[in-house]
Amino acid sequence: MMKHAPEIAIIDANTLSALGLQNILEELIPMATIRIFNSLSALVEDTPDMYAHYFISAHLYMEHTAFFIPRKKKAIVMAGESQSFQLSGVPILNIYQPKEMLVKDILKLHQHAHHRGNPPEAMPPKRMLEHELSAREVEVLVQITKGFINKEIADKLNISLTTVITHRKNITEKLGIKSVSGLTIYAVMNGYVEADRI
Repeated sequence: MMKHAPEIAIIDANTLSALGLQNILEELIPMATIRIFNSLSALVEDTPDMYAHYFISAHLYMEHTAFFIPRKKKAIVMAGESQSFQLSGVPILNIYQPKEMLVKDILKLHQHAHHRGNPPEAMPPKRMLEHELSAREVEVLVQITKGFINKEIADKLNISLTTVITHRKNITEKLGIKSVSGLTIYAVMNGYVEADRI
């Protein structure tokens, strides 16, 4: 049987919050299947153990800790700075922060999970990785993840503006990723940049 794209569950009674996170995750991991559940019982009625990760609201996690303790390597608790409880071995994602910071934190969580020896289920699907980038395209990609505009990239790499635009077009076509945040997660997941440096 073929390996499917990662499946992610968002368990949150707050529909607006869940849809916002779903939107960000779809941008970061375009081939992932992301499902939203408004309660734990709705997740349990599905096939709960098929998911690579569970993004769960703090209050639902606390109400159903017994369910998530055996699955804590897959659980990510969505909380805010004011919710300063400590959960042993469970990563916490501060959802009350700007999108750029949220994306960085999601990338850091992925890196942390990857280094703990968890299976790389959240890696981009092979279709995304089939087209190797050239060395120069990787250099341009790294500059994009640092937030530089085309003119700055041209100056830093000592190439023409037209060449930068051509490389950006090639990168987008090869990877099928248009957004800067999507390119950033690709760069982090493939070891071109570290999440701490973006």
